Amino acid sequence: MNTLMKSVLGSALALGMTQAAWAQTQGVSDDEIVIGSVNDLSGIFAAIGVPAINGANLKIDEVNEAGGVHGRKIRFVVEDHTYQLPKAAQAYNKLVNRDGVFAMMLSLGTPHNLAGFKIMDPKGIPNLNPLSAAREMLAEPIDNKYTGFASYYDQAIAGIEYLKDEFGYTNVCAMYLPTDFGIEISSAAKESTEDLGTTFVAETTHKPDEQDFVGAVQKLRSENCETIVMALGVRAGITVVGTAKQLGWTEAKFLNTSAGFLEPVAAVPNGVTDGLYAAAGWVDLAARAEDPVPAAFIEAYEEEYGQPAGGFAMLGYNAAETLIMALEAAGPDLTHESFKTAMESVDYYSELLDTQISYGPGDHQGANEITISVVEDGKWKLLARQ
Repeated sequence: MNTLMKSVLGSALALGMTQAAWAQTQGVSDDEIVIGSVNDLSGIFAAIGVPAINGANLKIDEVNEAGGVHGRKIRFVVEDHTYQLPKAAQAYNKLVNRDGVFAMMLSLGTPHNLAGFKIMDPKGIPNLNPLSAAREMLAEPIDNKYTGFASYYDQAIAGIEYLKDEFGYTNVCAMYLPTDFGIEISSAAKESTEDLGTTFVAETTHKPDEQDFVGAVQKLRSENCETIVMALGVRAGITVVGTAKQLGWTEAKFLNTSAGFLEPVAAVPNGVTDGLYAAAGWVDLAARAEDPVPAAFIEAYEEEYGQPAGGFAMLGYNAAETLIMALEAAGPDLTHESFKTAMESVDYYSELLDTQISYGPGDHQGANEITISVVEDGKWKLLARQ
């Protein structure tokens, strides 16, 4: 076979392999990349899900208006599970098997993501920046999983340690939903006792729609709880803190993780949540509203949606920003393997989040820093960074 014929045949084979790879990569066409999300847009965590999706759409719209990524527009398909597990399973099945998404992003809920893994993992569908900081978000196989921040487990331990160092509080208790989300946070409170020199005293478990916490608060008060770690819905967490104040129990410190680190929680009228602590993976957006990058984001978000931008809107925007960086780095021949290689090369300082985002082989957690904040005068005040 002459040299020219070998070259032609080689080029044809290479082209055929590239076209075959595209054909095998769902959610990728000549002009579109389909990304999905299974979220809570109307349930107990809608205060997280809605702004996060809005923030992501803001970034995606910017990119699409500029021509997309390597000539492809991003189509973001979001399903509402209302924080109900059966609805989440149905939504994952629809997005992966009917809509044929390339990747999932910002899906909310620990048990909901775990249900989704059973559908995503066999096809190698990437799961980016889930709205859950559970350790299970990086369960094996991790090749297709990428989280944004330190786990709930690590956040809870950091918060408990801070309150012990600041106030000498060693009696630790927990109030939680008996789901994977709540169990991880309560486990941190129980398992960290030897290392921190604390004692786990008592716990109460709750239903997602529970509204009356008088009995639970009285029980924990009678047990002499000093630090109470919470893993509840957004409204429930506010109600707990308000109930404790109504009962005159002001000595104890209530501690949220990132799941309760929201501006609306801090801004409840009449100082209901003043004194509430949170351990999270980022610095509150409102506290940096005068800085150039946060200020530009706040202005753009409010212009688009007619409502104030908050922390989870910021996280949604940043998740989409990270996704786009990886898609650009993966090049025009987009496959799940090229995307994985690209994600593991992402390393940048986010001025919007004020933290370093870095991924690498075997390291699929973007940021490692944990922040400790407290509500003062209706706003989150940063106390420490660990």
